[in-house]
Amino acid sequence: MSPHPNHPPTSAEANAWAEVLVRRRLLYAAVLVPTGQWLVQHTADGPVHVLPGPSDIVELVATAQHRIRSKRPDTR
Repeated sequence: MSPHPNHPPTSAEANAWAEVLVRRRLLYAAVLVPTGQWLVQHTADGPVHVLPGPSDIVELVATAQHRIRSKRPDTR
């Protein structure tokens, strides 16, 4: 995900990915709080989960991408 795999993702990168997850409706909400943690909610009536930092948001993106790609029929 990160252009520099040896460097952890920044808050700005995580924020951009969080917006994509919400826009694509893969998450209901993702909010960065002043502590640097993220509050995420998968559905409107679901529990709110606390993620420790930007790496956790990027990990959610990787998981979502894996799920999406594994559901696609192989067209090659």
